[in-house]
Amino acid sequence: METGTWITLGLYFALMLGIGLYSYRESTSDVSGYMLGGRKLGPAVASLSAGASDMSGWMLLGLPGAMYLSGLSSAWIAIGLFLGALANYLIVAPRLRTYTVMASDAITIPDYFDKRFMDRSRLLRVISSLVIVVFFTLYTSSGLVAGGKLFESAFGLDYSWGLWITAGVVLAYTMVGGFMAVSLTDFVQGCIMFVALILVPIVALMNIGGVGEMTETVRGIDPGLLNLFQGATVISVISAMAWGLGYFGQPHIIVRFMAVRSLKDVPTMRNIGMSWMLVTLIGALSTGLVGLAYATRTGLEVADAETIFILLSDVLFDPLITGFLLAAILAAIMSTISSQLLVSSSSLTEDFYSIFLRKNAPQKELVMIGRLAVLAVSLAAILLAYDPSNNVLGLVSNAWAGFGAAFGPLVILSLTWKRMTRNGALAGMIVGAVTVLVWIYAPVLADGQTLSQGSGVYEIVPGFILSWLAIWLVSIAGKPPSEDIQSTFEAVRQALHRKGEPETPR
Repeated sequence: METGTWITLGLYFALMLGIGLYSYRESTSDVSGYMLGGRKLGPAVASLSAGASDMSGWMLLGLPGAMYLSGLSSAWIAIGLFLGALANYLIVAPRLRTYTVMASDAITIPDYFDKRFMDRSRLLRVISSLVIVVFFTLYTSSGLVAGGKLFESAFGLDYSWGLWITAGVVLAYTMVGGFMAVSLTDFVQGCIMFVALILVPIVALMNIGGVGEMTETVRGIDPGLLNLFQGATVISVISAMAWGLGYFGQPHIIVRFMAVRSLKDVPTMRNIGMSWMLVTLIGALSTGLVGLAYATRTGLEVADAETIFILLSDVLFDPLITGFLLAAILAAIMSTISSQLLVSSSSLTEDFYSIFLRKNAPQKELVMIGRLAVLAVSLAAILLAYDPSNNVLGLVSNAWAGFGAAFGPLVILSLTWKRMTRNGALAGMIVGAVTVLVWIYAPVLADGQTLSQGSGVYEIVPGFILSWLAIWLVSIAGKPPSEDIQSTFEAVRQALHRKGEPETPR
């Protein structure tokens, strides 16, 4: 690895740690500040934080790799994700921002579920918290594996060294600076990803002679690579686009809606976030297609399609710029890890410790517990990630569907349907999660195949549908919610109608 590349990476790490120290001074005096940034995020920071924490390394590695191998037919997932993110901004963002303030200032997703339904049993809070901690520990371990492999493949370091470097930097700024540090680093990381996904495909395209030459080269390999419907079936298109349904249930994404400064900032947040997402998705797709043309015309050896972004960064740019581009991959990985760590920490602190162990714990104590929880979750994730072949990591590929099915219908209906009940919420969450697990793992078909293998339908589709039905049926069958619950719902609706919000929580 060139010296210039290491210099750029060193500057990137120093910037992340510097943001952590700045955030420590600004927003870690109480638990709301540590877990939610005191609801002071501007729309630009909130939107790019949501985008960066969402995309992870998939944006710079997985999606370009899929385009490299399959061509335009790989774009269906990107289309589904874009539409899902847009719907999330339109349906969930304004309502969740307002509801979490008015429902006794809820600062975590399980806390919102608890207060939305005034659940005295705490079952909603406990079960949703357990789902978050377990799945996010697996998610985090997956990100650490990606970081370790990046240092191994691109930098020539031992896998374990890459693992500890990635974990150490993320852990440092997340523990110290809390939500504000995570959000500000996400913003910077989102900007780096944005520039990288514009720069790499454009420079590669210029090197092969422009769009016409690229198209001609790709068509010469296989004309079907330029066909959006090549090899596509109704089921495959539905399954690919159904990825967008997952957005409604991802805690590390929707928590950004709770943290934005005011309801009036949500439209600006949406416009910035969707513009960022559109450009980066197009950039990622273009990297794969242009990379295929470049490799074909220059004889560049590509052993693994998912490394095409890394290979182009290495051969096309000065080492200083290469370091910046590789930092973009680290940015994608680290932004997701930090968000997942903090959401897991907030659940352990707010939804377990302060409820069951120390109900009247002072704010400084809760902040300290939050930091210790970040450390605990990260250590568990490191242990899982230490062996990259550990089978438990296979669960991570299904976590998006799990969260989407368990929480997606619950979040949407809790924000839009006054008649929804606590029991309906519990039923929907359990049915959604169980459906996904059964669809993936249960060998119920005659030949011993799972429903996922036999049908080709992405598990989030049946999980989301059945969860929605369970919520509706159980809610209708039971007693209507109390007057207090319904009055809060109406107050939120009126606040949204006037595009304002109360000065104090109800």
